[in-house]
Amino acid sequence: MDKLIGAALFARENARPSYSHFKVGAALEEESGRIHTGCNVENATYGLTVCAERVAVFKALSEGATKFRRIVVAAEGTRLASPCGPCRQILWEFCGNIEVILVNLRGDARRTMLADLLPDPFDDKVFR
Repeated sequence: MDKLIGAALFARENARPSYSHFKVGAALEEESGRIHTGCNVENATYGLTVCAERVAVFKALSEGATKFRRIVVAAEGTRLASPCGPCRQILWEFCGNIEVILVNLRGDARRTMLADLLPDPFDDKVFR
């Protein structure tokens, strides 16, 4: 677990939060133990900004990963930063009900399951 948290904290340092000045890092662990990281990257139009969680998921998918165990989201602040709505949706569709670990720079942490953060998800079951 320390390795996964460390990877998220390290990824956070590469963040490009030119507008919010709020660095976020994420580390997504495959069932095999392989780790994929991401950081938030902001853009002047803001609509093109990409969160750390989505960067990690998209990198993992582009490298052939298909089954995931958990994700760590690391951010600064006294309050733990939870994934935004779009990130919750992407995580649900591509990772399923994985464990989500939220950490800050003070060492505070909280574990939850994605289904607790997204209790009534929209997914392919809607079409069946």
